[in-house]
Amino acid sequence: MKRIVCLGGGPAGLYAAILFKKALPDASVEVYERNRPDDTFGWGVVFSDQTMQGFRATDPESHDPIVSSFYHWDDIDVHFRGERVRSGGHGFCGISRKLLLNKLQERASGLGVKQTFQHDVEDLAPFADADLIVAADGVNSRTRKRLADVFEPNIDVRKCRYIWLGTKQKFPAFTFAFEQTEHGWFQIHAYQFSDDLSTVIVETREETWQAHGLDRATTQQSIDFCERLFGRYLDGHGLMSNANHLRGSAWLNFNRVLCKRWHTGNIVLIGDAAHTAHFSIGSGTKLAMEDAASLVKHVAHAIDVQAGLESYQAERSLEALKLQSAARNRMEWFENVARYVHLEPLQFAYSLLTGSQRIGHDNLRLRDGKFVDVIERDLARRAGVSEPRPPMFLPFKLRGMELMNRVVVSPMAQYLAVDGVPGDWHLMHYGSRAAGGAGLVVTEMTCVSPTGRISPGCTGLWNETQRDAWKRIVDFVHTHSAAKFSLQLGHSGRKGSTQLGWERADHPLPDGNWEIMSASALPYLEGISQTPRAMTHRDIEDVTRQFVHAAQLGVEAGFDMLELHMAHGYLLASFLSPLTNRRNDEFGGDIENRMRFPLMVFEAARAVWPADKPMSVRISAHDWAEGGLTEQDLVTFARALREAGADLIDVSTGQTVPWQKPVYGRMYQTPFSDLLRNSVDIATIAVGNIFEADHVNSIIAAGRADLCALARPHLADPSWTLHAAAAQNWTEQHWPKAYLSGKSQLERNLARAAQMIGAV
Repeated sequence: MKRIVCLGGGPAGLYAAILFKKALPDASVEVYERNRPDDTFGWGVVFSDQTMQGFRATDPESHDPIVSSFYHWDDIDVHFRGERVRSGGHGFCGISRKLLLNKLQERASGLGVKQTFQHDVEDLAPFADADLIVAADGVNSRTRKRLADVFEPNIDVRKCRYIWLGTKQKFPAFTFAFEQTEHGWFQIHAYQFSDDLSTVIVETREETWQAHGLDRATTQQSIDFCERLFGRYLDGHGLMSNANHLRGSAWLNFNRVLCKRWHTGNIVLIGDAAHTAHFSIGSGTKLAMEDAASLVKHVAHAIDVQAGLESYQAERSLEALKLQSAARNRMEWFENVARYVHLEPLQFAYSLLTGSQRIGHDNLRLRDGKFVDVIERDLARRAGVSEPRPPMFLPFKLRGMELMNRVVVSPMAQYLAVDGVPGDWHLMHYGSRAAGGAGLVVTEMTCVSPTGRISPGCTGLWNETQRDAWKRIVDFVHTHSAAKFSLQLGHSGRKGSTQLGWERADHPLPDGNWEIMSASALPYLEGISQTPRAMTHRDIEDVTRQFVHAAQLGVEAGFDMLELHMAHGYLLASFLSPLTNRRNDEFGGDIENRMRFPLMVFEAARAVWPADKPMSVRISAHDWAEGGLTEQDLVTFARALREAGADLIDVSTGQTVPWQKPVYGRMYQTPFSDLLRNSVDIATIAVGNIFEADHVNSIIAAGRADLCALARPHLADPSWTLHAAAAQNWTEQHWPKAYLSGKSQLERNLARAAQMIGAV
């Protein structure tokens, strides 16, 4: 390549120019920036120690002068309700954004990069002969806008306003502080980036910002407001803005950007032009500079530049998605901070620190073991036990049922029943997992009628034969384990009369199909599935009676808890989602009508279920499809369940419609449990890609759920909880007496392995 043009003189564009010039010394590398060299929005930039190690390997000549200008800190302070909670060992460093740019500008000049400032690029025609145009023109990228139909940006304007300020107050720790006003909460993200300057980002919800009249305020009026509100943290120092070169309000909305395509022809996007990461995770500049390094690696010496650009996008889009997932979690935590203000300051701080779900209990212990010890002592105190322990081993009580720990064996369909009757397989399946140490075991969806089954292999509870078969299993669990056993009742609705799970799932039986029904006459798989009958009022009455009868049989079988399945597009769920409920009677329309039938079933079952035994409801908190259940719908329904006597909500998502587009990841459904537990004040079970003990500990300690349900890990390892206890040196976990010799050997072997690692 002979000519490379970088549009934008921020860290992304400058770093790309530096690395291209290093790789291609004979090429003309040019940078065009619309502002002056010293103009910059923002004050300091944050990097982790690990990030800087990568930059050193990429270009030590720019790394070394940048590092020499760093201000380092290890601690994070959280100020909430008059208390300060400090956690250490976080290993971050800050630098003036202006100084960072100056260092990169100097490095670029030394290499011979041509830099042009105060140059607005209105037309790409002057660069038609460039081999590559690197669009590093930021979150408001003009290049991206010009070619939006090609890049297909997804831009999500978020719920908070923020203003980026500076101060001469010194913050020895990265500081978060929260202040309540008559209109809502404000928070600051503050950190020192030089010997005498700190960044202070003030953030609040849009409606709170407007209620204070800040939408009409000048920059100085906004500064005056922030100084009054956060004066106790400024120690008499004022706040300053350096955004005078920008047009409009200094208060901004964060735009979450992710492009479907990052390049076209000779044009490629990097940094905020292609993707953004919320400032609360402190990685936007890191991402941008790593983009630059990846682009140069894949393209500079590529024989096929287009193939190199494809490789660049493949590599970086994956990293962007990972970071955006963590940033989204952290961003939403701050957007909804009012959800957490009922927490005590210590747990509030823990929730903040782990809000991205990238940092968990184990990682916090590595960073600051004393902090985690304090957390565990506090959690033990509030759980009513004297001995601190890993959070997953705290007891939990609902009505008259007390669980020995927070681990739940999630419902997992076995498809091995005959005429709805559970057999020896089910005795082995549930018995081994109960003996494996979990606090609560939940049955697979057990159907309330023959035509309410998903498949011919599903368990049922509509007759005495099935009751007695279940009682055999319940008695085994109660006799040979300390686990509690919950019955889950459901009706398949439009997803019934289908093949076994390991055959063609969701497809009708080859023969012998039965009539199915749902909220509306909409097949699950268009052109493949049976079309269900829209339920009549008589059907609604009949199904309600079926649930009541099954619940009564469950009482006779001796189950400790009852859960009603109202998720995953099955019958009760089909009424809740507007995607599957198109009715125009009193059971369709707004959420108050759509939840009418599910609530009828719950209330009828609650009336016959013993008062000292808890009831749970499994729901799909999100349909992952446009036009589906809204957050307000979800909260409205959850509150109605709580008022009707629900003790627990088992928070799953999706499977309502086949065109769903879930956003997968570790613990990806936990934020919905978090929402309900902390907004509706009801106990929750978190589910969804929870597979490590650290996940469970982190979720419980942060107050995102009261219990954690694991499915696939329990399929692979019935004794998952026993192994987790031994690995964490929790020796008080209940083991079956017949297995105690295995317990002692496992604990000895793990202790020996730990000693060997320590010796190395």
